[in-house]
Amino acid sequence: MPTINEEMRTYADEMMKRFKLVDMREQYSDIIEEAVSSSMGYMDFLVRLLSVEEKGKNARRQEMLLEKADFDSAATLKDIDYSFNHSLEKDRIEELGELHFLDVHENIIIIGPPGVGKSMIATGIGMNACKAGKRVLFVNAKELVDRLYDEMIQGDLSGTLKKLRKIDLLIIDELSYIKMDKERESLFFQIIRQRYEKGSLIITTNLPIGRWNELFTGQLAATAILDRLLHHCHMLSITGDSYRVKGPGSSGKGRNVNE
Repeated sequence: MPTINEEMRTYADEMMKRFKLVDMREQYSDIIEEAVSSSMGYMDFLVRLLSVEEKGKNARRQEMLLEKADFDSAATLKDIDYSFNHSLEKDRIEELGELHFLDVHENIIIIGPPGVGKSMIATGIGMNACKAGKRVLFVNAKELVDRLYDEMIQGDLSGTLKKLRKIDLLIIDELSYIKMDKERESLFFQIIRQRYEKGSLIITTNLPIGRWNELFTGQLAATAILDRLLHHCHMLSITGDSYRVKGPGSSGKGRNVNE
């Protein structure tokens, strides 16, 4: 490897540090050695440096996005046990995992009893979105509306709504077993309305669409919310045994996933 003038090295280190070229700064000496040993051309050497920095930046961004998403688990779509139920449409779920719905601001609603994998599917899709550089937030439905209500009381609601608008994919988990009052219902409607045709939602719930009036103050409120949610929406309706209670000899009942 050729000798590098210390003054030049110091300058290069300072400039890469100033411009936050973290990976390039850490690896440029090795890449220079690689370039010399392989008689690498100038353009190839430049591209090699830039690709190292790009790869590092993408990895750090993915790590940051995954942390900020606040997932309850690290489940991926590959972790789904399709053998537990052969009627689960693997192709359909994997197609949603390709994230085309995000490009056109569509929603996904996943309906089914406890333990059938609703949150795992939502998390897996969310993980893919983070890896694609999208901003994701995973939040329990009750915790979300209670948080919005508290911040409304404290006068901080506008700031929170502004932050939520910047989220590419908002995953609202377990929209079940809660009965919203007028204030919380209005706050939830604001979230749905501000994301309509502007940002995607995934909602998991135990309640069929026909029973959503049980979540809100009545059918009128449920209809207003569903009108916006269902306009551009993929529906996954899951039935069958719970993953949590299956035993070694369990064959599992049928689970259907339909739009």
